[in-house]
Amino acid sequence: MLPSSCEVRSSAVPASVTGMLPFTDWMLEKLALEKTLFRTMAVSSLWLSFLALLFRVLLKAFGLCHCYYVNCQRLRCFPEPPPCNWFLRHLGMIQPCEEGMAQISQLVATFSQAFVMWMGPFLPVLVLVHPDYIKPVTAASATVAPKDKLFYGFLKPWLGDGLLLSSGKKWGRHRRMLTPAFHFDILKPYMKIFSQSTDVMHAKWHKLTSAGPASLDMFEQISLMTLDSLQKCVFSYNSNCQEKSSDYIAAILELSTLVVQRQQHLLHHFDWLYYLTADGRRFRHACDSVHRFTANVIQQRRIALNRLGHDAWLTSKQGKSLDFIDVLLLAKAMTLQQVAYPGCCTIWVDTPSTKTSAGRRFRICYGAGTHRSLNGDGWGA
Repeated sequence: MLPSSCEVRSSAVPASVTGMLPFTDWMLEKLALEKTLFRTMAVSSLWLSFLALLFRVLLKAFGLCHCYYVNCQRLRCFPEPPPCNWFLRHLGMIQPCEEGMAQISQLVATFSQAFVMWMGPFLPVLVLVHPDYIKPVTAASATVAPKDKLFYGFLKPWLGDGLLLSSGKKWGRHRRMLTPAFHFDILKPYMKIFSQSTDVMHAKWHKLTSAGPASLDMFEQISLMTLDSLQKCVFSYNSNCQEKSSDYIAAILELSTLVVQRQQHLLHHFDWLYYLTADGRRFRHACDSVHRFTANVIQQRRIALNRLGHDAWLTSKQGKSLDFIDVLLLAKAMTLQQVAYPGCCTIWVDTPSTKTSAGRRFRICYGAGTHRSLNGDGWGA
């Protein structure tokens, strides 16, 4: 009696294949598929690929857990302030306000060397306080002291991968390219612009105090003065931002606020989730506004430069301050795309650099105002 066609096909499948993975027979049975050599090999291959992928994922997860455990053991030697939440730890504990500054001062007074703060359950931040600890980090090269990928990642859609956010060879190339722009002969004429912007700020303060004693947010005032100075030095653009607002200024301030707020929310650290929220959509819209303004200013300056030519343009600038954008456009290594890239020019007039410069000026004024006995009559007035 001849075997049936099904029996013939089954016997054609090698025993080593059918017995290699019992899951293959079960899968074919569940799919109601006839057992053949091709189907058996296909299901077996898919199953083996899945197991290999699963093993790789588990191996990577084990590596991350081991790395996390090792970091925790290394950080145990540093003190840690009491967490405000068992899961979020110190995330959101220090807010960007006056109370937050008071908390930072208290932490620095309590932990005078260094301390650890956890921005969520898995991200430790080592805060260095003593100058002896800070000096080796600030003196190290960009390759030895890598930049913060998390916070700088929040800024990358805004500023691009320019001098502030780049690292390694790319950072070194950008730094060498921009070195001529910081020559003393180029920076010296800017002192007049700085003085003019400062005079505008002082005039506002005199007007505010003319009716009697008054209080104001010095950080906001100094930030606007710094932004006004940078716009004039970089673009030769007088936005009069200390006296009135504009869409560009509003977009910069909104971007700064959104970046700071994003740090305080753990779920917003994930890009794909953040851009689905209302804050994420506002961030994209503000980025587009800032990039359009920057690209338009650069394009207009490029057209004027090409119309006059390099030599005629330099001649017209004699006795005047050479803008930062002029230095970039006149550099042979810079193309229009490179100059217009968000991280190249926007970095100098947008909030991260502005806030850093303004923060230094604010701390000087604040220290001078709170320690009048150590200063001359000019500060105490």
